[in-house]
Amino acid sequence: MAEALGETGITKRFAEVAASFTTGAPWWLALAGLLLIYFYSHYGFASITAHVSSMYIPFLVVIIAAGAPAYLAVLMLAYLSNLSASLTHFGTTSAPIYFGGGYVSQKDWWRLGLLMSLPNILVWAGIGLLWWKLLGWW
Repeated sequence: MAEALGETGITKRFAEVAASFTTGAPWWLALAGLLLIYFYSHYGFASITAHVSSMYIPFLVVIIAAGAPAYLAVLMLAYLSNLSASLTHFGTTSAPIYFGGGYVSQKDWWRLGLLMSLPNILVWAGIGLLWWKLLGWW
């Protein structure tokens, strides 16, 4: 499916439309907005692999074109690709096992996934960015 989406150009077009919302914005604001769109677009994909295969490169290109440091863009997309797995009951390998076992309902999973995404993003995009700056990564 990821390959088919890439061949049709849908993901590239999606990234371009997302980028249009950040036109003229400073790179850091464009980075933040595009990362949020990338992160929450995981709701529409059946796995991390499908999400990354379809969306990573188009979003990376758009973020770098907005002026963000390339290394920072690569790392943030990679980290958020993994963090987005907690959003849905099908987002990662172990999730269907817990969901199928009846431990958590779909409604609760999606609600709690959204709720937990907020501190995850704040830690990784807030404290993480400061730490990476101290390390000289960007």
